[in-house]
Amino acid sequence: MPAAVYDGRPARTRGGPPRPGHTDGMSESLIRPAPSTAPGPTPRTRVGLLGTGPWAAGTHAPALAAHPGTDFAGVWGRRPEAAAALAAAHGTTAYDDVDALFAACDAVAIALPPDVQAPLAARAAAAGCHLLLDKPLATTVAGAREVVDAAAKAGVASVVFCTLRFAPGTAEWIAAQAAAGGWFTAHARWLGALYSPDADSPYAASPWRGEKGALWDVGPHALSVLLPVLGDVTSTTATRGPGDTVHLVLRHTSQASSTVTLSLSAPVGAAGAAVELRGTAGLAGMPSWGDGVTSFGAAVDALLRAVRTGEPHPCDAAFGLRLTEILADAQARLDG
Repeated sequence: MPAAVYDGRPARTRGGPPRPGHTDGMSESLIRPAPSTAPGPTPRTRVGLLGTGPWAAGTHAPALAAHPGTDFAGVWGRRPEAAAALAAAHGTTAYDDVDALFAACDAVAIALPPDVQAPLAARAAAAGCHLLLDKPLATTVAGAREVVDAAAKAGVASVVFCTLRFAPGTAEWIAAQAAAGGWFTAHARWLGALYSPDADSPYAASPWRGEKGALWDVGPHALSVLLPVLGDVTSTTATRGPGDTVHLVLRHTSQASSTVTLSLSAPVGAAGAAVELRGTAGLAGMPSWGDGVTSFGAAVDALLRAVRTGEPHPCDAAFGLRLTEILADAQARLDG
């Protein structure tokens, strides 16, 4: 259902305590003047950021600060000094209390480890905030389902930032291949060099990546391309390679099969990502994609559109839950 509008800004679904100045149970029309019909600028959506790491600082914060449809409302992080520095760099407010940030926002963007993200996302949804989430949504099915259930109960919109679904070039390519159909098989390859001795990446210091490896870090990227083109996964085979390398063989609802190779420990010279499809239309290779800030801006656009129209985005929390289910199944096969 489209969000009601009172003052030109889509009203939040209030799943949590009433805002200051609101009277619980009282008609909105009795406590807020009728909206003016005079033309004016479109109010911007207040979006807060949870997280202060390299991904938050290099992608989320600059995109939120530059987006014409948002007010960058504030930053919360597990390290208050980092939140203060990031907020100062973008002229916004650092919050020590995450619930206070929720109360000041219409939506939140989250750039935190997945199993820190999930309970905070559910909490934000209960407070009435729309959700711009990172991948993977969680590394447990129960954690991901908690987010989906909280968003549904509160009636808030959600988008999971699977980069390739929003990046210039790849987003259009994925939609075109899904429309074309007739695919027989596919191969997705995502080889990172985070743990190569010759690599120098700030993401190599991430504890959750070190624990969970490529399956959970870059696996969502590959699946986010394959599922809309080939259909949902109906069976999975998984085996290990060198380092944290994982090989998957997937069967899809379209009856096509796909293979996926994932690693964060490839040699620097072997690193790279690609998706190749083969079918009645011949061979199709995924193009290169744009920078993270532009891609994240497109994800913000998608969330704002979902809020405005009430139509769920294909890459919403429910899709994030499905990715977690597939990855958890693959993990169980690797561990079995």
